[in-house]
Amino acid sequence: MERRARQDPRTRAGVTLVELLIVVALISLLVGITFPAVGAGVDSLRLAASANRVASFLNAALNRAERWQQAVEITVEPVQNRLRMRAMETIAERALELDEGVRIAAVHPALPHGEEQPRRFLLLPGGTVPRITIELRNRRGTRKLVSVDPITGVPRIETPGQER
Repeated sequence: MERRARQDPRTRAGVTLVELLIVVALISLLVGITFPAVGAGVDSLRLAASANRVASFLNAALNRAERWQQAVEITVEPVQNRLRMRAMETIAERALELDEGVRIAAVHPALPHGEEQPRRFLLLPGGTVPRITIELRNRRGTRKLVSVDPITGVPRIETPGQER
């Protein structure tokens, strides 16, 4: 005795417009809540990646000066958001453009006439490494400092406000 449910020809399977609007409203609410957190995470990743690239760039310049016994000029251009490295003897030049959303905020030691001018640092083979600190900032104001330790000659990345 199997009972079959009668189907009314007027009833149709499907989703009503009100149900669809509720689902769309819930999805847009979730996206609105999570998007700022995702954006902040992406900005932080870009800043960290840019800081790593700047440290690697400085390390390559230091290695070229010491291992190849060549004078190397590092130019930091805050307005163009770029670093350049030029070996004097071979006329080899390399440039590093920073990621979108990350900018060079300052170069230390600061000059009295402002930060708009390109800064040049000369690395001499066997010479003392100049004190270089490049401050990077993202859109949200988070900072990273990439500096070269003048004693060891090793680039390091610091986040201001964090304990070591």
